[in-house]
Amino acid sequence: MARPPAAAADSPVRVAAPAKVNLYLHVVGRRPDGYHLLDSLVAFAGIGDTLEVRAAPDISLAIEGPFANRIPKGEDNLVLRAARALAQATGAGGAAIRLVKRLPPAAGIGGGSADAAATLRALIRLWDARLDPRALARLALGLGADVPVCLAGQTAFVGGIGEDLAFAPALPSAAIVLANPGTPVPTAEVFRRRAGAFSEPARFSETPRTAAELAALLATRGNDLEEPARAICPAIGDALTALARQPGALIARMSGSGGTCFALFGQPGAATEAAFAINRAQPTWWVEAGSLESDAARLENGTAPGDGAIHRPPTGGGAVH
Repeated sequence: MARPPAAAADSPVRVAAPAKVNLYLHVVGRRPDGYHLLDSLVAFAGIGDTLEVRAAPDISLAIEGPFANRIPKGEDNLVLRAARALAQATGAGGAAIRLVKRLPPAAGIGGGSADAAATLRALIRLWDARLDPRALARLALGLGADVPVCLAGQTAFVGGIGEDLAFAPALPSAAIVLANPGTPVPTAEVFRRRAGAFSEPARFSETPRTAAELAALLATRGNDLEEPARAICPAIGDALTALARQPGALIARMSGSGGTCFALFGQPGAATEAAFAINRAQPTWWVEAGSLESDAARLENGTAPGDGAIHRPPTGGGAVH
């Protein structure tokens, strides 16, 4: 795939940071160092944050949006960490970064990871940076286990601790509703509470033709983190029930380590009506309707996030699960 054009010196670069959705998530083992091994099908929703970068003498970050006050603004901020890591790796200069934060934090939909990946994509264009694909993938993994798949920006099977990405069959058109009851769910605590036997990998080669066929495939799989997440945040169960009861809902499931849940729909109108109904009944929840995207790069001003390849860096880095 062709390399995205570099930005003009005085032009901002704007990219989307779409929500990551784990359509299924199996915990298949654990390494001696404490990292859990996963098998998951990750897709992206047409719902997310946006990020803009401009040339500047130094790296700076301004945050706005409904969740701006709920994310760190110092050294722990993943956007700043991503920008500084890329600058160090490429010898590039500064950038003024503006993030519009619409996704709730600690919500199982990769908000921070999506922002970090969007930062890398945007700055590569702004700086016209040249970085070996494997080095870039390794840099992404060092920022967090979900950053590599968010950087790839396309539906993928995810293995290992997040670094092993493989192409997945194309997804059919589908609508999605995301619902979060508002309680942050710490990923490390969810993994700590997971108990019982490990699951088997559940990848498939079939190409579902409709949203209903996709839902049928997913119904034979699950999310192994739902039970421990619900023990921490019982409202996850309420969100799942609310989603499953909506007319036209094909399947309802928790994404990632929680607490965002999703439902798939065959028709956008049904998803919009479902989001409206849930929001009316639960006005304090975060609820959004959108599309399930088979390729998140389509959200990025019509350009791809790189060369279109999925790379597998050496293991290491990321966050201990």
